[in-house]
Amino acid sequence: MKSSVKKIIANTIEQHNEELRAISIKIHDNPELGNREFDAFRLLTDYLETKGFKVTRGVAGLETGFIAEYSNSDKGRRVGFCSEYDALPGVGHGCGHNLIAITGLACALAIKALFDHKITKGTVVLFGTPAEESTSGKITYVLNNEVQSRVDAALMLHPMATDSLYARFLALDSLKVEFFGRASHAGMAPWNGINAVDALMQGWDNMSMMRQQTLSSNRIHGIITDGGKSANVIPDYASAAFYARSLTRDQLVELKVKLENCFKAAAISTGCEVKLTWAASGPIEDVFQNDTLTSAYREYMEEEGIKFATRVEEEQIVSGSTDMGNITHVIPATHPCFGIHTTATNHTYEFAEAAGTEQAHYDALLASRCLARAAADVLLDSAVLKSAVADFKKGKQ
Repeated sequence: MKSSVKKIIANTIEQHNEELRAISIKIHDNPELGNREFDAFRLLTDYLETKGFKVTRGVAGLETGFIAEYSNSDKGRRVGFCSEYDALPGVGHGCGHNLIAITGLACALAIKALFDHKITKGTVVLFGTPAEESTSGKITYVLNNEVQSRVDAALMLHPMATDSLYARFLALDSLKVEFFGRASHAGMAPWNGINAVDALMQGWDNMSMMRQQTLSSNRIHGIITDGGKSANVIPDYASAAFYARSLTRDQLVELKVKLENCFKAAAISTGCEVKLTWAASGPIEDVFQNDTLTSAYREYMEEEGIKFATRVEEEQIVSGSTDMGNITHVIPATHPCFGIHTTATNHTYEFAEAAGTEQAHYDALLASRCLARAAADVLLDSAVLKSAVADFKKGKQ
């Protein structure tokens, strides 16, 4: 049975190779920012409909979000994949989301082929998740129960410089800081003013010194979004945007309190009022890799000749953040990374260039074959899903 599954998956993805390559390049060469991925959205949803998927557009109030489903039984098990397709400001597809888009497509098509060949029964769902780099569309899907109500397990791939299974993706929350002071003539009567920029700078200094007393895995970084309008006016308003990241959600809670106190203290010392606003949708969770699903993917990648570092070595690698983490905390899920033969790091021009190469396309489809086989295990063997659920529950204890 496993050999038949492997053959069908490989043949299906190969049959769609040229179509997938064309979709990837169209998305790559026309980068669109989060929640504005209109061309990629149309391209993906129209393609899925031609392949027999039932497509629902505008999911959970997200204009460029979609869910594509195919089922040959309402009694079988259900697997889901994720496609991303947003780009970064100025850098384009420096995170390779054009490749993530087609790995989701490839896996969904491969599982559909297993249904059409009557190898197994069940449902496959492709979640089109917009704005991963900005407003985190997957969080909205989770909050609206779109993921956990539709699938028993979720799987997603991400391109990187190297292949990895257990690199740490950080929990993240975003903070908007606003200071309110009092304007005055900077030369004639500065003593009548309350300087909002001074408060922001003092809070920034507090934050910088506080880093020494936080875990080395914590990350805090930000930008000034409003630093006044004229050098000759004591600014009555200043604002900044920050990201706070930690290895786990619990560590993030602790870090957020410390960060808030940095700016509250600055407000007291300068006489300003301060307003602190965290992301309305809530934080991005750390990625909780499901051992059963991840081990299956590893086995199939190693069959293809891919080598991985040990888990202990991989867990020393601190990566970025992804809203896939939120999905991993509500259902069994895996989020491995595949190398695309580059030394460039994500979110760079060099990585964007690499993401458009033939080699990266080959790497993406190789990883897709292996992820689809891991998903097929869930559909074919009830013991696999049982094990994945047990891993998930164990991690929640």
